[in-house]
Amino acid sequence: MKALNWGMIGGGEGSQIGPAHRIATAMDGHFVFKAGALDADPARGRDYAQRLGIAPDRAYGDWREMLQGEKTRADRIDLVTIATPNSTHFEITKAFLEAGIAVLCEKPMTVTVEEAEEIAATAKRTGTLCAVNYGYSGYPLVREMRAMIKRGDLGKIRLIRTEFAHGFHADAADADNPRVRWRYDPAQAGISAQFADCGIHALHLASFVAGQDAKELSASFASVLSSRTLEDDAWVSIRMDGGALVRLWTSSVAVGRMHGFNIEVYGENGGLRWAQEWPNQLFYTPLNGRTQIIERGSSGQSPEAARATRVTIGHPEGFTTAISNIYLDLAEAITAKKEGRAPDSHALSFPTAVDGLRSIAAIKAAVDSHKNGGQWTDARPPSLR
Repeated sequence: MKALNWGMIGGGEGSQIGPAHRIATAMDGHFVFKAGALDADPARGRDYAQRLGIAPDRAYGDWREMLQGEKTRADRIDLVTIATPNSTHFEITKAFLEAGIAVLCEKPMTVTVEEAEEIAATAKRTGTLCAVNYGYSGYPLVREMRAMIKRGDLGKIRLIRTEFAHGFHADAADADNPRVRWRYDPAQAGISAQFADCGIHALHLASFVAGQDAKELSASFASVLSSRTLEDDAWVSIRMDGGALVRLWTSSVAVGRMHGFNIEVYGENGGLRWAQEWPNQLFYTPLNGRTQIIERGSSGQSPEAARATRVTIGHPEGFTTAISNIYLDLAEAITAKKEGRAPDSHALSFPTAVDGLRSIAAIKAAVDSHKNGGQWTDARPPSLR
């Protein structure tokens, strides 16, 4: 596979997510970092991009300059990653899709359902690939869960319990920390904070492994720190379109919890448990049977899990490796389109604009439900009802 040209918007020096993307793209050699507009400050962005090895003429001051500079180049970027504040995702994503440049957007894809509908429609109309970085779906054993459920190992799925809770925003003294403050500012984050930041990762993973989408939900939000306009804790119950019930908790004020992203799936014939902080073990309990530990990299796993495994059993794989599996899928999809062939079917599980749209609709539904005392609310986007 010939290496593809990659660019990034946002994710500058000091960014939490920027390094993860840069490491992930380099892991398999399928992408070369060619262009960037990495900072809201043009001078800082250009300087940092050049220190990362980007040529001066492709170290851009902002995304508009980058779009103009890239779209007419013979060696233009094949994929751009957007890692900017939520409120900017729509405009940037739509502009690059219109230019025919594939996009991987950080979640949430947009801040309104209307914007998300337009992004999904733009991707379909232009035929340009649009993905959303629900990176946890790249873990090998998450893909093994999905394969096991799809082939019927658990039978009909009855209940999913998932949580994404941490305590790193519990300190009231952090109110003016710019890395924290924007997440609770409606002007930058949108109508939701913690559910839009972490909760939709948990919801997406439930949908991903179970092959079901949210149909309706009931939500209860709380701002434990009274200075915050948006929620820092949420409980959400979701009824899925395939009949499963999801119980979801997400929090940023759970002191003592680290990353705290776990999922349990219970079906009529067995159950599965997986935790992101211990990603190399999947616990499987068949009905009336003993609990088994499935080790990442062990024999007999699905092609989906095997494809996503890079190092031998017993050696840890982590977050950046999971994201690299999203990029591995995208590289195959982009290359297949260039070559006029069908992509490897095992490379088509990456989250798309439609997944992003469903998440934004769920956020809006959760906000509305909370305002109405937890009333059950349709969680589907209008175009998919």
